[in-house]
Amino acid sequence: MTGLEIGLFSVGVIILLIYSGMHVGIALSVVSFLSVALQKDSLTLAMKLLTLAAADGIADQTFAVIPLFVLMGLIMSASDVGRDAYDVGDYFLRPIRGGLGLATVGSNAVFAAVTGVSIASAAVFTRVAVPEMLRLGYSPRFAVGTVAGSSVLGMLIPPSILLIIYAILTEQSIGMMFFAGIGPGILLSSVYCLGIIGMAYFMPWFVYDRTGRFSDQAAIAQHDPRDEHSLGGILIKFLPLMGLVIIVLGGIYGGIFTPTEAGAVGAICALLLAVVRKKMSLKSFWKVLLETGHITASICFLIIAATMYSRSLALAGVPMEIGGLVRTATDQFLLVVLIYVLIVLVLGTIIDSVSIILIMVPLFLPVMQGFDADPIWFGILTVIAVEVGLLTPPLGIACFVIKGCLDDPRITLGDVFLGAIPFALMMIFVLGLITAWPHLVYVNQWI
Repeated sequence: MTGLEIGLFSVGVIILLIYSGMHVGIALSVVSFLSVALQKDSLTLAMKLLTLAAADGIADQTFAVIPLFVLMGLIMSASDVGRDAYDVGDYFLRPIRGGLGLATVGSNAVFAAVTGVSIASAAVFTRVAVPEMLRLGYSPRFAVGTVAGSSVLGMLIPPSILLIIYAILTEQSIGMMFFAGIGPGILLSSVYCLGIIGMAYFMPWFVYDRTGRFSDQAAIAQHDPRDEHSLGGILIKFLPLMGLVIIVLGGIYGGIFTPTEAGAVGAICALLLAVVRKKMSLKSFWKVLLETGHITASICFLIIAATMYSRSLALAGVPMEIGGLVRTATDQFLLVVLIYVLIVLVLGTIIDSVSIILIMVPLFLPVMQGFDADPIWFGILTVIAVEVGLLTPPLGIACFVIKGCLDDPRITLGDVFLGAIPFALMMIFVLGLITAWPHLVYVNQWI
């Protein structure tokens, strides 16, 4: 078999194994091990490759950033930070048409800047935002769709776990990846807000509940957000959030902390904030530590498997063959980007975000570098394309999380997916923007 055939066959086998129920890391490891063993006709060489991948894959101290940011995110999630962020956005934006949708997007953007985990955002705001939106007359599909769409900001606005994984996998600077995620994160949030306002004016049947089955008409007539919160109370809720964002991200970009040190400082500050607000007991803290360990072990195992997979592909000459094939077929860079994005979007409907990055980036990064593409720009493009998969069936993890967290049985999984469609389309629009104008991401032009 040629290198290209090996690459295509390995991707097919990996997807088949994942679909059959095998863990992603095990599927990557098994395929990589068998690929090397068959190519070199040596189980010993394959075993050595596995050993080196396990030793080298996560040996660098940079990997300490993963558990630290995961710990910070979980502590903040357990401390009702999402509810505080929503109260702040709700106070200022509710008077605008579609204002609760805008408040959800803005709150999720702030929450993303202190957690970096999309699934946490989806779970928190399903419980916080959806009941309030339904009570005040918004349609269920719009309510759950807004939460689903805005939850993906957690994987783009730093600190993002996906950006960390991509940076480690491609040997890029984590700080530079974080810096590159700010502009696109703000852009995507802005597009969401404009889209919500547009839908409120031109598609009111989608935004508002005309049946009255979900809303509390008396609350709609009498409710005034200023009766619930004073400006001083809102500032008290807002300042700790912004303080943590400034400490973590400002420390990184100001050269005070390395990303790993920023993760440690952020985790300590988050813990202090939770303790001061009496939101963290010893029992809940132990639960957070256990969950941090489980998530970190899972991510590190995936990275080890991806390291082995990348080396097996390199051994077969897959990146060079794909690059040669692409350059032979077309010299149009935009066409290559379009092909890559389409493949990622299709994969996003069947496998999870981390798996797509671990499978596709080793295949296409050398091709993109052959066109002198900035790997940091490629990383942002990849993360946005991958995150569309969180909103699309049949996998759509964010949609499943939202459905699982809903207390209202009248809202179906189909409603969640239908509500998320406009936001998935807006993400694809943003993909087009950063492809047409790469300077929206290019780090060198922002420094």
